Amino acid sequence: MAAGVVATLRLADWWFRAGHIGNPALYVALSIAFWYGVTRIILGWVNYLGIAKVGHRTPTGAQSVAIFTTSAAGEPLSMFDKTLDACNRIRHPHTTYLLDDTRDPQFRELAARHGAVWLELLDVPGAKAGKINAALSLTSEDVILVLDPDHVPFPEFLDRVLGHFDEAAVGFVQVAQAYYNQSRSFTAAAAAEQTYGFYGPVQMGLHGHRASVAIGANCTFRRVALDSIGGHGTGLAEDLVTAVRLHAAGWRSIYVPEVVSRGLVPEDLGSYYRQQLKWSRGVFEVAFAELPRLFGSLSWRQRLSYMTIGTYYLSGITTALMIILPYLYLWTGIQAASMRFVDLILVGGPVAVTGIVVYFLAQGWLVDRDAERGLHWRGLVLKLACWPVYLAGTLLAIARVDIPYIPTSKQAVRGQFFRLAWPQILLIAAYLLTLANVVRMRLLSTSEGSLELTSEAVWGMMAFATVPVAMSFVALFAAWQSTRPVADNAWEPIDISGIGESTA
Repeated sequence: MAAGVVATLRLADWWFRAGHIGNPALYVALSIAFWYGVTRIILGWVNYLGIAKVGHRTPTGAQSVAIFTTSAAGEPLSMFDKTLDACNRIRHPHTTYLLDDTRDPQFRELAARHGAVWLELLDVPGAKAGKINAALSLTSEDVILVLDPDHVPFPEFLDRVLGHFDEAAVGFVQVAQAYYNQSRSFTAAAAAEQTYGFYGPVQMGLHGHRASVAIGANCTFRRVALDSIGGHGTGLAEDLVTAVRLHAAGWRSIYVPEVVSRGLVPEDLGSYYRQQLKWSRGVFEVAFAELPRLFGSLSWRQRLSYMTIGTYYLSGITTALMIILPYLYLWTGIQAASMRFVDLILVGGPVAVTGIVVYFLAQGWLVDRDAERGLHWRGLVLKLACWPVYLAGTLLAIARVDIPYIPTSKQAVRGQFFRLAWPQILLIAAYLLTLANVVRMRLLSTSEGSLELTSEAVWGMMAFATVPVAMSFVALFAAWQSTRPVADNAWEPIDISGIGESTA
């Protein structure tokens, strides 16, 4: 990391020179986009400096426990059969509540069959979080585990988290999230890979900075902590809102890096896009509405951590800028910066190499190192190809356009190829048209002297334009795969009788 900081300072010393300025306004835009990416790398290193791993604490049995899982119209009954059966097998004494909004009597019968309490909560505002708050007013347990209905908990789940509540200041305990369907499609594998680092070194670093993030699934809350902030937060990023408010109220968080349940990750590109749009729109609500209001009540580490999380989806804007600027030069000759392509690679290369080295070193803190180590290229490619969705979420946040809370699909949805792939198709078409125009211009209307002078700039810009296009082809494959018929549901072959023990 120290080497990376030195390399970054050298890059900044080279970048910010008067001789590198082309069009001043575009140079500023380019610098913001480029240094946003570099800054994200540095902030990741700062977070890693806080990495801490908690030890196990055996629960005393003093707390009464409720498990809340919610159901909504359209969600499959057979999935709840697996989840409620698994909840019934959890060893620590507890009461499971099914917060039901389906108007389907089969859900009540299913809850009774698995020893769960059925609470009918119809048309409660606030989606899942609203139902949680309504259930809080109808129950009295000391500790509440919020469990998404697509997650199958292990029998030892509560044994691994409840001991931490013996410390009176602890407001919530979050565990790692893992999946049982990630091998079913390219999208599922890529989406799962994106979570490996987050639930490993990132969350451990946030824990060390006392800023662990509550996730919508597998988070256990102290009731009095939720009561102190007026209940569970609502909105598109209700889990992040809740974490910020609890930390601002002085409650501590614990992150337990163990897999004590497995759930679903989106299997098709359409479901993944909807999830990412919801998150990108919701995270900006936290960054620009919640954080300013509570800023003074947070520690500087918590402020930095939450601002880093809150600006994650700005990559939609910065990626769009990095795509537009090469095309602007190749079609109009307007240049944002006057830099030799080779010099940028030589000076920026050490920062990139250091970032890659630290990324692999940090994998020593992955939750399941044997299964999760690697380049995670599918997750990276899908993230980069998802820039139009992040951009849409950012623009919707700026315009304050509300979008409905739509639960992530619990089963693969067969989509239409063009509807999923049109941004990538347009980008590939623009690239091919630009490449053809560049070749035509250089063959037919550029003098020999100009060919030599402009060679590095033109082909350097084409090289930059090639990267997002290459990512687009992978997104096209994911879109094509999402049009294929799905034979079964991910949870149907799961045998819960053999699940556990936890991955510590």
